Amino acid sequence: MNHFEIREIPGKGRAMIATKNFAANEVIFEEEPFVSSQFSWNTAYGYAACDHCMRPLETVLQNVRRLASDPKVEVPLLQHDPTAAWVAQFTHCPRCKVSYCSEDCLMEAQKRYHRVACMGAFRLDDTHPINVLNETWKKMHYPPETGTIMLIVRLMAMYQQSAKKSEFLEQLQSFQALIVNREQKIYHKMLGENFENQMEQLYRAFCHAFAGEEFAAFTTPDAFKTLMGIMGTNSQGIATSVLAQWVAKVSDLPLPEADKAQLDTVIDEIYAKVGEFAGEFLNNEGSGLYLLQSKINHSCVPNSCSTFPYSNDIVVLKALTPIQEGDEICISYLDECQLERSRHSRHKVLRENYIFVCQCPKCRAQASDPDETSDEEDDDEMDDYDEDDDMN
Repeated sequence: MNHFEIREIPGKGRAMIATKNFAANEVIFEEEPFVSSQFSWNTAYGYAACDHCMRPLETVLQNVRRLASDPKVEVPLLQHDPTAAWVAQFTHCPRCKVSYCSEDCLMEAQKRYHRVACMGAFRLDDTHPINVLNETWKKMHYPPETGTIMLIVRLMAMYQQSAKKSEFLEQLQSFQALIVNREQKIYHKMLGENFENQMEQLYRAFCHAFAGEEFAAFTTPDAFKTLMGIMGTNSQGIATSVLAQWVAKVSDLPLPEADKAQLDTVIDEIYAKVGEFAGEFLNNEGSGLYLLQSKINHSCVPNSCSTFPYSNDIVVLKALTPIQEGDEICISYLDECQLERSRHSRHKVLRENYIFVCQCPKCRAQASDPDETSDEEDDDEMDDYDEDDDMN
């Protein structure tokens, strides 16, 4: 039983409201995604993850050596490798050879979408319409990635395979909360300055990939823009890392202080080595659509946070502070560093990436602050921000 309700709040839209008191660190809910997919470039660069749940498919040693591009790098305490318990369960689709962390994930993928999404021997065929669509997307959306057209491809497979298409469409439409005149900003965010021409190229590739009559409801220009809008405004980033898991496990070991200090030095050296080659791109990364999590609004003083403690795509919402019955449950769409910046800087990031003006208690309290970024630079882009846009 869930201890919250989704309500419509006048002037704000959907909101998640607590129906009981939550203590700090208490789990509010866990949720599997409606759909998820690894990012296109992340996959292309060899970040090995389960095609269904995004669990890492590398040992920590394999992961570190690949990220550092150095086959001689060593990792201590390999008996605490988080992947070790899973290696024997790794499997793959017998037709297309796509990898999964377990038979359970393979079976779940087959049940939901992979029976029709499986490309068999054509998976590596660059001329296949799905691969052409993905390459078209990749040429428009370089790292750091915030979405992938493969999320929409998977949605199409789910629709085609679904025995309850009206129920599927109802769930999909629950993500659709676009406000008039927001679409252009969403496409600009995903595709850049030349988004109109790129949207047309992407749309043509999408229609070619899904030319069947059963996809007719999705291949009109407006329907395709709606799918892109859903991906652009509702998808939640997912990151999994066997290295981060290993670090968390060994850091909790009951070691003598001298050994802990030595281990900290080794961990710092490992991150320095992988950082030299891989930079900031250390994780398996993707995105997902979550029926519940997508209903949670932003606040610059969040009382909850989304976590991925199982190193897969299951999101766990935990209370950051005590939450009282009747309170709105909010998360931050910004990272910790961004939250510490000025109101003007926070609004800039939120408007560019999430297309709304924040009216949380912190932003209202700072309403009289100067309209300048945290680094004291002017930003003319803020001039066209409409205060009557969708607010959270």
